[in-house]
Amino acid sequence: MATFTFQNILAWQKAHEFSLIVYEITGLFPEEEKYGLVSQFRRAAVSVGANIAEGYKKLSKADKLRFLNIAEGSMAECMNYILLSKDLGFINDEQFTKLCETINSAGRLLTAYCNGIINNKGIKSELE
Repeated sequence: MATFTFQNILAWQKAHEFSLIVYEITGLFPEEEKYGLVSQFRRAAVSVGANIAEGYKKLSKADKLRFLNIAEGSMAECMNYILLSKDLGFINDEQFTKLCETINSAGRLLTAYCNGIINNKGIKSELE
């Protein structure tokens, strides 16, 4: 029997892919952005997958969903950084599209994962 871990969650896989892309692309940003936009963008990107992983280990629906909601917030923060990076000329159209497609895909998968948790009767609810 295979062991199921947070790494099996499709939303986490796509969030991890997004983080790798963010690191690759922000490595090309101007040096003066190292402690500014680059640091903030990377931190937010890493936060998405980290919160999905942490939420996976929580026992109650409310706890799981709280961490997944934090991941959603980090995705919105990343979208802001994508738009800002484009407007500042730090990324080109191809990089912009790649970032947007990946984060939007992760968002759809995360929404589906949240809906699965909400509808799963096998997970303890804090109301029970």
